[in-house]
Amino acid sequence: MPPDLPPLTWLRAFEASARSLSFTHAAGELHLTQAAVSKHVKALELHLRQPLFLRRARGLELTKSGAAYLPKVQDALQRLAIGTREVFGQRHTQALTVRCAVSFAVNWLMPCLPEFLVSNPDKPVRILSSVWNEPYDAEDIDLDIQYGTGVWPGCSSHRLTWEVLTPLCAPGCRIEEPDDLRHHRLLHVLGYHEGWGIWLNAAGVKGVDSGSGLHLDTSLTAFELAAQGGGVALGRGALAAHPLALGRLIAPFALAVPIDEAFYLVEPTGGSRHPDAAAFIEWLTVTAIKARLPS
Repeated sequence: MPPDLPPLTWLRAFEASARSLSFTHAAGELHLTQAAVSKHVKALELHLRQPLFLRRARGLELTKSGAAYLPKVQDALQRLAIGTREVFGQRHTQALTVRCAVSFAVNWLMPCLPEFLVSNPDKPVRILSSVWNEPYDAEDIDLDIQYGTGVWPGCSSHRLTWEVLTPLCAPGCRIEEPDDLRHHRLLHVLGYHEGWGIWLNAAGVKGVDSGSGLHLDTSLTAFELAAQGGGVALGRGALAAHPLALGRLIAPFALAVPIDEAFYLVEPTGGSRHPDAAAFIEWLTVTAIKARLPS
């Protein structure tokens, strides 16, 4: 059986000593005593059952095993350092972290984001996708884009969309009247409170079970299934505009039913604000207003 993973302190002592070929230099770098570094390296050698250094009167010399082990240890320590910085680094001095639903990111935010990046090359942004309306966590994210009624405890919100419900299907789908929906699979997206029942009622359709069909967890998957002829999705205006513009989906009916829910940009009311948050909020709210204007 291979030996267990050695303690990190032993590996750091070995790497620093091997790089400088000196326990004394390694001790200064690691803020340890020379005796402590030598003890850590000796413990590592006993653990591995292999000598890593030849201890000469004029200094250290790596054994063949030590020379082969050094790049492996250096690579592992570098990966660990990079991963630690990515996850736990000084977030508020680095990229502005924005979280949003994956469907909104793909169909609304991504087509607009290049404008912000070009206008603000010195303001890096990190986008995190989510599926459900998870609780706001100010330790991990700076701004959040959530779907709802605009009320989140401890947060302020900026409305981005004014939604309407419209059925969407593949261009070759045969649907002429709302009653024709009884012959097609209805596609539902989990997590939305307002859905097929509202649209069917507004259209005066009586013979269609609003709860029948297939349930999916994102509008993105629902739109893709509809585009492949797998059913009729219920699109919200902000999410439907992009696939409609691409011609992958069509709206077979003119009826678009307004609803109360919408997408909001959310930020905590207390605590420090990321230095780039104000610029991003201003750009995003202006972009949202432009999206509502007639083209």
